[in-house]
Amino acid sequence: MSDGKSGLQLRSLVKSGGELEISLVEVPTPEPKEDEVVVRVEATPINPSDLGLLVGAADMSTAKASGTKDAPVITAKVPQALMGAMAARLDQSMPVGNEGAGVVVRTGSSDAAKALMGKTVAMIGGAMYAQYRTLKARDCQPLPAGTTAADGASWFVNPLTALGMTETMRREGHKALVHTAAASNLGQMLNKICLKDGIPLVNIVRSQAQADILRKIGARHIVDSSAPTFLNDLTNALVETGATIAFDAIGGGKLAGQIIHCMEVAINKSAKEYSRYGSSVHKQVYVYGALDTAPIELPRSLGMAWGVGGWLLTPFLQKIGPAEIGRLRQRVVDELKTTFASHYTKVVSLQEALDPANLAAYAKRATGEKFLINPNKKA
Repeated sequence: MSDGKSGLQLRSLVKSGGELEISLVEVPTPEPKEDEVVVRVEATPINPSDLGLLVGAADMSTAKASGTKDAPVITAKVPQALMGAMAARLDQSMPVGNEGAGVVVRTGSSDAAKALMGKTVAMIGGAMYAQYRTLKARDCQPLPAGTTAADGASWFVNPLTALGMTETMRREGHKALVHTAAASNLGQMLNKICLKDGIPLVNIVRSQAQADILRKIGARHIVDSSAPTFLNDLTNALVETGATIAFDAIGGGKLAGQIIHCMEVAINKSAKEYSRYGSSVHKQVYVYGALDTAPIELPRSLGMAWGVGGWLLTPFLQKIGPAEIGRLRQRVVDELKTTFASHYTKVVSLQEALDPANLAAYAKRATGEKFLINPNKKA
């Protein structure tokens, strides 16, 4: 609605009967409290982290469309074997969308809130696939003059994840890093950070086309996991860079174990003496994604100084505290159109976001395909 008193919001519901339902609901816009603002949302990306909530464990090949053009509804079956993973959200209609950007249209009475009136801001805080969002002024980042909502929509999740990786590397005493699914939007940002900051980075991709994407932006060390020479190529890149920490978006299968194995081989190439326990240099893989949901396979050729763990942005930010978060956020804003620029293949309305063809495209999580929703775009 044009007055912003209410608006459409996208909702995802997993029913206890084993069905996903995605729909649009008209919801009232909460009046802003003293330290809050109301933002008309004009751009919000579909990130892999959003898809987990949007489609849950549903088999999207079973998706069916119903409803009307203005109020479409998508339903899909959730395999019985995966219903256990959905237990905590069953029969709850959930809003979706981690981050976004738009224009502040109403504010509370605090100075911090009033200072944002009329400004284009980037936001974090969930429920962004909506025409209006009421949230705290501190969760808004004013964007520089000349920056559009689309420029600022992906200001938080991918940029701070990429910066979090280089910060974790430094804090844990490593000097270079490895990244998988490296041609992704996030992977391209990580390359730009590492080139700017002089950090050696080994990029693992899954095709020649992905390698070409990275070469175009100046990436130096690229290895293709589909090549027959992959393990050799990876070991050589690790010898050249000295990388002993990796961030893995794939998760399942052999890749995490292959990375640690190749790190161990690379370290032992320069070892002065043999140890039956392997090298004493700690090698770490952090899994932060689940493109492959199979079990993680680890060979026994890793030595004894290694670790595999999970890594997520929110716990990392909680650990470093507000001052450091502020420093990282400021860097993102300063380099929004360069290091942290995002490129989108399609801008869709809320209704178009529920088009089965679009849903199938972004549910594939394909590299180079990134969708942006403009909730206030006319369907």
